[in-house]
Amino acid sequence: MAKVVDITEKLSFDENPVMKIGTLEVEVNSDAETMLRLMGVFNSKEDLQAVMEALNLIFKPKDIKAICNLKKDGKKLAASSLMAIVQEAMALVMGEDTQGE
Repeated sequence: MAKVVDITEKLSFDENPVMKIGTLEVEVNSDAETMLRLMGVFNSKEDLQAVMEALNLIFKPKDIKAICNLKKDGKKLAASSLMAIVQEAMALVMGEDTQGE
């Protein structure tokens, strides 16, 4: 008979984390399937296309709209800031250490 190893206690089934951007709070999809798809997106697509696809994987459509509509002092969100949001969300999905509350 084959050896059976129970790894149940090592697995995590946590709720999705929430990212706070100013007063906006958005849920980040952090399931295993999302992580695997993200890895494929950035390995096979150009940066801009990969960012757009990553946004659609990580955030709900209403949250993407809210992020893209962010303004400060009447100015819209810069492209570099959008990249920072995607990078931080990916770090959350992949379980990397990020800033706390």
